[in-house]
Amino acid sequence: MKSDGGWPVERLVRREVSGGVATITLDSPRNRNALSVRLLGDLEDRLNWALAEESVRVIVLTGTGPVFCAGADLKEQRVAPGGAHEAPVTASFPEIMSLIWESPKPVVCRLNGTARAGGIGLVAACDFAIAPDSASFAFSEVRLGVVPAMISVTVLRRLGPRAAAEYLLTGETFDAARATEIGLLTRAVPEEELDATVAHYTGMLLRGGPEALALTKQLVRTVPELSVEEGMRQMAELSARRFTSAEGQEGIAAFMEKRPASWIPAPEAG
Repeated sequence: MKSDGGWPVERLVRREVSGGVATITLDSPRNRNALSVRLLGDLEDRLNWALAEESVRVIVLTGTGPVFCAGADLKEQRVAPGGAHEAPVTASFPEIMSLIWESPKPVVCRLNGTARAGGIGLVAACDFAIAPDSASFAFSEVRLGVVPAMISVTVLRRLGPRAAAEYLLTGETFDAARATEIGLLTRAVPEEELDATVAHYTGMLLRGGPEALALTKQLVRTVPELSVEEGMRQMAELSARRFTSAEGQEGIAAFMEKRPASWIPAPEAG
């Protein structure tokens, strides 16, 4: 296992990679992994590393402490009387959410605990979200007189209109079971089952072809917007290209020969 790659120890986001899975960990528990300027900068660096690293096939986003992410660091959002100010959280948060949402590599959110406000935006941006059943959630922005603006771009793609209105407008806290019911989470499990559940999903994802996973991630989002006729036309073309692609041919050969496909990482020694 490789860890931290020479980054200074004071970094607020850690990284490690093992068996094709990169784990990116928010590591600022003293302020509940709030989205400070430093943490956002570190997170963007770590995500860009994971996306560029050829050995990384799947990304897991998690945190340390009892809270996954408390949202914006409110201490940094205060404006001096009469002073001009641009909210620091807007500096890189949109780019970070886009990196996760558009990532060709699947991203699994392993919630170590509660999420609030901007932290829920990160959860919604990930392809999978697994949380302990003790976690709670709240869109607390309106109670502070602000708006869940940036996170709405990902959140409103996960929640139905009724659930979105209920929780974004009221700021009410809801539990992990409800978060799963409304589509924010993939699974809510007992805390002792969290790591095994995440490993179950990452293990399945590692079996998919990298190109096939990236393309399938795209079609899950784009096909529902197409007419049936146009969807059939585009998907027939895509299907034909993939069956004749090098990756498709390797997958078929591996299946016929009863061997792992070449893209499946070999087990690590020891």
